[in-house]
Amino acid sequence: MLKEDNNDNAATSTTATADGIVAGKSRGSSRGNKRYRLDITDVANAALFLAAFVGLWQLVIVLELWPKTLLPSPTLVAISIGELIANNSLAIGIGTSLWRLAAGFAISIAVGGAVGLAMVKFQGFGKTMSSFAVGLLTFPSIAWVPFSILLIGFNDFGILFVVVMASVFSVMISTYSAVRNIPPIYIRAAKNMGAHGFALFRQVMIPAATPSLIMGIRQAWSFAWHALIGAEMLITTLYGLGHLLSVGREFNDMSQIIAIMITIFAIGLLFDRIIFLRLEEKIRSRWGLNQHTE
Repeated sequence: MLKEDNNDNAATSTTATADGIVAGKSRGSSRGNKRYRLDITDVANAALFLAAFVGLWQLVIVLELWPKTLLPSPTLVAISIGELIANNSLAIGIGTSLWRLAAGFAISIAVGGAVGLAMVKFQGFGKTMSSFAVGLLTFPSIAWVPFSILLIGFNDFGILFVVVMASVFSVMISTYSAVRNIPPIYIRAAKNMGAHGFALFRQVMIPAATPSLIMGIRQAWSFAWHALIGAEMLITTLYGLGHLLSVGREFNDMSQIIAIMITIFAIGLLFDRIIFLRLEEKIRSRWGLNQHTE
C-alpha cells in the first residue's frame, strides 16, 4: 500500500512538472505572439500615417496652393528618387554619409567614454568638466563649421571634426552621470564579496551603468546625424547626402531636395528603431526593467 502511494505521488509530480513545462511554453508563446502582434500593429499604424500624409500632400497639389516648382507632387518626388538610384548618386551619397557617421561616432564614443570615466575617477576634474561639457553640449553644431573650415579645410576630416564635437560631449555627460548614479549598495555588496579594482569596474559598475549609458549614446547618435548633414551641406566634398541637398538647392530642384530629405528621415528612423531601440530593449529586459510591460 505504501508503494502504491509513492507511485501515485510520483505520477502526480510528473504530471505537475509536465503541466508546468506546457504552461511555461504557453506563456513564452503568448509573449512571442504578443510581441508579433505589437510589431504588426506598429507597421499598420506607420503605413496608415504615411498613406494619410501622402493623401494630404496630393490634395494640396490638386488645390494648387503652391506652384509645382516649389512643392512638387509625390509622383515627381518618386521619379527623382528613381533617377538618383539609377545614376548611383543616392547609393554613393548614403555610403559616404554613413561612413563619416560611423567614423565620427566611434571617435565620440571612445573619447567621450574615456573622459567621462576620468571625470568619475577625479571628482574635482569631473565637477569642472561637467559644467563645460553641458555648456558645449548646448552649442549649435552648425557653429563649428566655420571653425572647422579655417582650421582643417574642405575635406572629410573637417566634417568628422564637426560630427565629433557635436556628439562627444553627450557621450561624456552620459558616461559621467550613468556611473555616478549607480546605487552605492551595489558597490558595497560587491566589495564585501571580494570585488576590487578592475574586477569591480568591469563586473559591477559597467553592467549597472549600461541601461542609462545606452540612452545617452542613442541621443549622441542623433546629434551626430544632425551635425553630419549640416556639415556636408557647407563643407563641399562632392559626396554625401548633405551635398546632394546643396545641389538640389543650387539648381532649384525641389523634387531632389524632398527626395533626399525623405532618405535622411528613413535612415534615421531605421537606425533608431532597428538598432538603438532593440539594443535598449534587450538590455532593459536583461536587467529586468521591462517587467511592468509583461
